[in-house]
Amino acid sequence: MHSRWLDPGSQVDCERVINYSVACERVIKEDVELSAGILSLHQAILQFGPTKRNGRRVVFTNGCFDLLHPGHIETLEKARSLGDALVVGVNSDRSVRAMKGAGRPIMPERERAEILAALECTDGVVIFDEPTPREIIASLLPNVLVKGGDWASHQIVGREEVEAAGGKVISIPVVAGYSTTAILEKIRRLAEFSGTDRQ
Repeated sequence: MHSRWLDPGSQVDCERVINYSVACERVIKEDVELSAGILSLHQAILQFGPTKRNGRRVVFTNGCFDLLHPGHIETLEKARSLGDALVVGVNSDRSVRAMKGAGRPIMPERERAEILAALECTDGVVIFDEPTPREIIASLLPNVLVKGGDWASHQIVGREEVEAAGGKVISIPVVAGYSTTAILEKIRRLAEFSGTDRQ
């Protein structure tokens, strides 16, 4: 905590400390609410399945979302703008390790899901353990399936199911300059430089 917050001669600084403590307590108490948007596949179907939409246009996208960055946020917001509700599939820890190798993910599946569920643009988050979200997509049959533009059309899992049900598959261009892998590499270089600097 910044030392000026602890200046006993400043009433304003004391108020900041109190407000900070209250805010922290509120976050802890609201932990259950933050998790409310994390759904099982069954719960997602009950809320967003084809017979439960009441005219809403449901959008689905998926990813690992390890170390959430501005590129992720922009893509999610664009996806949400294509419909009335956005459901996000999140790879489980085991699924991420199978794709990315040892050392990933950086953040556990529950924490990744909680962060996504707390975003205003996200209406539901489903963690999946399989290599792909095909089961979720085939069960939800979203009106719109969204993937990043770095995926070739024929590689988009769930395309057949969504289009057969009358839905659309849309590719959103990847936001340049952001990459979880690049962030991790930068952290690694900084750690190496720091270690060398101490020697």
